[in-house]
Amino acid sequence: MYSTSDLILNTDGSVYHLRLKPHQIANTIITVGDPERVAKVSAYFDKVVYKVKNREFITHTGLMNGNEITVMSTGMGTDNIEIALTELDMLVNIDLDRREPKSETTSLNLIRIGTSGSLQPFVPIDSIVASKAATGIDTLGQFYNFNQNERQQAISKGLQKTLDLSFLPYTQDANEDVLLKYGFDFSAGLTVTCPGFYAPQGRKIRVANAKPKLIEQIQAYRTPDGNAFTNFEMETAGIYAMAKLLGHKALSISAIVANRAEGKFSTQPEAIMEKLIKKVLERH
Repeated sequence: MYSTSDLILNTDGSVYHLRLKPHQIANTIITVGDPERVAKVSAYFDKVVYKVKNREFITHTGLMNGNEITVMSTGMGTDNIEIALTELDMLVNIDLDRREPKSETTSLNLIRIGTSGSLQPFVPIDSIVASKAATGIDTLGQFYNFNQNERQQAISKGLQKTLDLSFLPYTQDANEDVLLKYGFDFSAGLTVTCPGFYAPQGRKIRVANAKPKLIEQIQAYRTPDGNAFTNFEMETAGIYAMAKLLGHKALSISAIVANRAEGKFSTQPEAIMEKLIKKVLERH
């Protein structure tokens, strides 16, 4: 039995941060970083049954084409992802009344829809990238045993050496089934997940950056099989790693709103995001 300080529930029996109960989520969950994007996604549902809000976590669950579907905001960063995915897993794989794991586990389909910056000239602004794999240069991997296969470990070790990091990054793949269903015709990407938006993504605003060559180093890096990192953002590697650890199926799809190689930003970021939302929902 999990203690009340480990598995924290609210007085109504909902999980602590998401404030959700098991019947309020579907098996397919779209995650978005921006809380305001939740309503933009659920506007396409045929019917919204549940609306739950707590902190940056907003959840709408309803029906689309006769199938249940959930959209939930996570906020930014892998710290928020760790909370969101752990509590989503609690909802389907823990008997919350008894505070014990269920005898049979449920696997959720998790599809992140977000924005991202391109690292390479060949990944243009206003394109859409489905991340086949992602490497996290945040420290979430230091607190979980994210098992990496030989290829994933080689990518992580290579990037660690390239960026002179004191810790080992972690690399994980998208789930192939979810990729084939939702991202089959998007550009395939290799994504870097960063622990921040400014210095951790090579930006300099007043304060000196401790890694001034970060962008150039990531752009120049090639995996052992010759692939380049295509884009970077702040959640994907955490989603893939936590999903793999917990037994869920995850895919991250990004609208490219900036090209760091060319120093340009999209003139129509909302339009490309709207296009991405529609495409993903059409495939549900």
